[in-house]
Amino acid sequence: MQNTTSAENNIRHLVYLLENAVINLSEGQEQMSWLIDFTGFSLNTSVPIRTARDIIYILQSHYPERLAIAFLYNPPRFFEVFYKAVRYFLDPKTAQKVKFVYPKNKDSVEMMQLYFDIENLPNEFGGNATLKYDHEEFSRLMAQDDVKTAKFWGIDEKPYQIGNGHSVAPEPAPISQQAG
Repeated sequence: MQNTTSAENNIRHLVYLLENAVINLSEGQEQMSWLIDFTGFSLNTSVPIRTARDIIYILQSHYPERLAIAFLYNPPRFFEVFYKAVRYFLDPKTAQKVKFVYPKNKDSVEMMQLYFDIENLPNEFGGNATLKYDHEEFSRLMAQDDVKTAKFWGIDEKPYQIGNGHSVAPEPAPISQQAG
């Protein structure tokens, strides 16, 4: 439901969501599974190559080993061919974690059933759950995550505003000051 066309804002949004996902991992859980929906994807809606390269760099440099498996759901067929060339720029361990899933392919459907609880998987991905995006609920959950993040970093102050409507939390205090 992200709707910005700015490459920088897309990357900021991705990092924000990843940080929130990390802070919400169960105790002892280090990795996550990603289900990336390409339904409706076209060359007109695609992410520019430079942005994709920047995202790959961020994921590999700042989130190493966070990815357990990535399901690319319903990508255009040309994307898989393109990926075969691009995957050489990925770490080989990361590249093998990427799975292409096509809703009308028997092997893909079986793979989804193997990795996901079908009762909790939304029906648009072959499961039985009916979910509806609620922006107010999403915003409420993100606000709760912002509080968790601030507590994790020892920041109890409110964020302050900078240009373009972005807010930034104050710099965390050095660890030596936090211990006292």
